[in-house]
Amino acid sequence: MNMPAHPAIIRATVAADGRLLSADAPVLALQQEAGGDLGSALAIPQLAAMARLAAHLGIALSRPVVAAAERGDIDMWVRAKPEAERVQLSIIDWHERQAVAAPLDLARRETDIAALSDGWTWQIDTQLRFQMVLEGLGGEGALPSAPPLPGSRFTSFFELRADADGDLAILRGFAQRRAFRDQVAGLTSDPAQRFILSGFPMFDLAGQLVGYRGKALPVDRAVAAPLATPEPLLFYPAEFGKRLDRYLRRPLGRIIANADSIGAQLEGPLRPDYLGYAGDISAAGRHLMALIDDLADLQAIDRPDFSVTAEEIDLADVGRRAAGLFLVKARDRGIGILAPALEEAEPAIGEFRRALQILMNLVGNAVRYAPEGSTVRIETGRLGGQAWIAVLDQGDGIAADSRERIFDKFERLGRGDAGGSGLGLYISRRLARAMGGDIHIDDAPEGGARFTLLLPALQN
Repeated sequence: MNMPAHPAIIRATVAADGRLLSADAPVLALQQEAGGDLGSALAIPQLAAMARLAAHLGIALSRPVVAAAERGDIDMWVRAKPEAERVQLSIIDWHERQAVAAPLDLARRETDIAALSDGWTWQIDTQLRFQMVLEGLGGEGALPSAPPLPGSRFTSFFELRADADGDLAILRGFAQRRAFRDQVAGLTSDPAQRFILSGFPMFDLAGQLVGYRGKALPVDRAVAAPLATPEPLLFYPAEFGKRLDRYLRRPLGRIIANADSIGAQLEGPLRPDYLGYAGDISAAGRHLMALIDDLADLQAIDRPDFSVTAEEIDLADVGRRAAGLFLVKARDRGIGILAPALEEAEPAIGEFRRALQILMNLVGNAVRYAPEGSTVRIETGRLGGQAWIAVLDQGDGIAADSRERIFDKFERLGRGDAGGSGLGLYISRRLARAMGGDIHIDDAPEGGARFTLLLPALQN
């Protein structure tokens, strides 16, 4: 469950040697929770790393950061700007949420960890460095007399002990990015002090592993507890679409807009090679944006609750609109597009925007792969209770034994160009079938391929 966002810009100042010189209340509280304070080394590893990098490069940096607190994880958008002998940190987006450990709810996660409520808490990053340690409740939750410091190595504090089979539970957990338990470890400073370690992985909003959080329970207090049966793997977390928008779509949109502004030469003429660079950046950005759109659609249609709207649509109108969107691109390649005549209509039942999406994919593929100087035709008709619209090209066609395989996820039939993700036809067929129709491939009468979208016809 997400918690409210902090409404204001949060600021902090870091000295060249890494000390936190000043900080607004939220950052200071996080610093103190991690075992530091004003005047001591910045103990929030993600912010410390950004400050070091900005100081080293001598340029301002801006990027998303996920920091861990005992109450949950904190998502931030941080800007680090070096100034003289210090770095100014500005956090313009601060969202607190419960820690994301895996695609399990909090209650399930707690049952996966032996004696989670007992012992003292440790947290490490992916470099096996301590981020924080917190004292637990009761005698079994007391910290060692010399607890680890933030930034120190996990393996320099704990000496891991293999089980009877010679295995290390923690290594199996790390390798599989899963929870582990019953890892015996002694203190390197005092091997007689032994603990049972249990932990679970933490992931950021993009699904990347950011570290582990767990408990250290004295051996004489440990109680065996079976691990819960693993939940099925969820390929698309509930927040997948929002993560794409926040971490990819919006930054890419800014890149494309800036590249287009440079290419427009609004501030005066530029050298031809610089104009070429701007064009390449813009084109690459748009290509990545198209891939992101495909991933968002893939996430949507693969969800068990995916559904479409039943509307009265005109397939001939959909075809004319799709053709209009590709006229410029087709003209650049010397390809003509023959769309249905204005007076032509082919009523059907489906969702307009999804039908247009399918036709855009089919027409876009035809324009991309048809030979220069050829013609792409869009035709409509009715067969029994189904209305159809077909896109015909004059290319090489699709071999009969590949006509079903081309609808597989990520299948591109050996095409080596960077024109697509291999998801378009998979998504298109899934959408067609969700609307009660389908997509078929056969040979076009004049050579090439004919892709036909069928939908339920509107009955008069």
